[in-house]
Amino acid sequence: MIKLSWALVAEHVDEWTGDNLAQGAAALEAKVGTAVESSGMKPETVRQWRTDFLAPVVESLRKEGAAALARGESWSKAAGPFLACASPAIRPEAR
Repeated sequence: MIKLSWALVAEHVDEWTGDNLAQGAAALEAKVGTAVESSGMKPETVRQWRTDFLAPVVESLRKEGAAALARGESWSKAAGPFLACASPAIRPEAR
């Protein structure tokens, strides 16, 4: 089980919990993308934001994050005003 959480400074905080890191990365990309697109920024600024901030964090999650989680460690990455963190989560039935 993985817990993934993220924050856009002064804008948006959210999280995802599940077993599949690929699904988590997709949820991160979709939810942050939606928040950025609905922020009122110009379309060219949204594209640049996705390229400069969102894409590097999602790519790092898929690579370095996956490796860290496989070792039972946490992962985090920040890019500009965007921070994402992932950690192994304890299953509710294991408590």
